[in-house]
Amino acid sequence: MKIAIIGSSQYKDKFIEHEAFLIRRGNEVKIPAFDEHKNFNELDVCEYNRSLIEWADEIHIIWDNRSVGVLFDFGMAFALRKPCKVIYLEKKTFANVMKMYEMSIFNKPDGPDYRM
Repeated sequence: MKIAIIGSSQYKDKFIEHEAFLIRRGNEVKIPAFDEHKNFNELDVCEYNRSLIEWADEIHIIWDNRSVGVLFDFGMAFALRKPCKVIYLEKKTFANVMKMYEMSIFNKPDGPDYRM
């Protein structure tokens, strides 16, 4: 099977580990453009990643819940109706910080009450 891995570049080690795992199982694997493509501008990266997604039978996602580029790549996979597997999803997000902060304020007995 041809598998493209997309995701947040900060998890390059996870990409390499997952790529090796898939190759050991007989898959052909491609990963997105990282910093080694120094001649790529932002559009080049998007076009390169699109070519990976078009090539692949399946897309694997490693995401930090923050990268807009991964959302863009996922949108391409979605539009092309490619099956996607989420391999890693970082749980520590800013949205969770906001919820935790809210809970720390409103779940205290002396916290403000803004109910209507």
